Amino acid sequence: MSRLLLSFLLVFTFFASSQAGILTQSGERKSFRASDGASIDAIVAALYECVSGPAGPRDWKRFHALFIPEARLEAVIWRGEGNISLRVLSVEEYVKRAGAFFSSNGFHEKEIARKVDRFGSIAQVFSTYETYSGADAPVPQKRGINSIQLFHDGARWWITSILWDDERPGVAIPPEYLPAG
Repeated sequence: MSRLLLSFLLVFTFFASSQAGILTQSGERKSFRASDGASIDAIVAALYECVSGPAGPRDWKRFHALFIPEARLEAVIWRGEGNISLRVLSVEEYVKRAGAFFSSNGFHEKEIARKVDRFGSIAQVFSTYETYSGADAPVPQKRGINSIQLFHDGARWWITSILWDDERPGVAIPPEYLPAG
């Protein structure tokens, strides 16, 4: 009986430690909250929670744990009429760039509307956002759409990529991507 109990404890300990975190490309353990990948709603909420806050550090381990290792974050960069480019970053490159900005700037990104298309183990989320410099700021600094691609591996949702574009002169968010009413 004691051998059976010891075997069970060894297997349980191995399983629990293997599920406690996921390795990043650098071999560091990610901080994973099981609830973050439980649903599309949960992973999108976790994404916004990770990037939003007053000036200072963010929970980058939690942020990393939302993404597959090969994920890409892509921003449409508009520098005036006819001058548009795409900035493509790995998760770690995004963390370095955004972390430097967030260290001295408040940033709050709030989802105001969402459209989800799902088939099998994939989902495409158009998440309309507003950004603010502070949690109590009355007027958004900008609005745009995050195009979030998700994959469900049978156990949880993962972010495979995010592509975003901000509203600007001549490019307004279509009504179907804004809150109803």
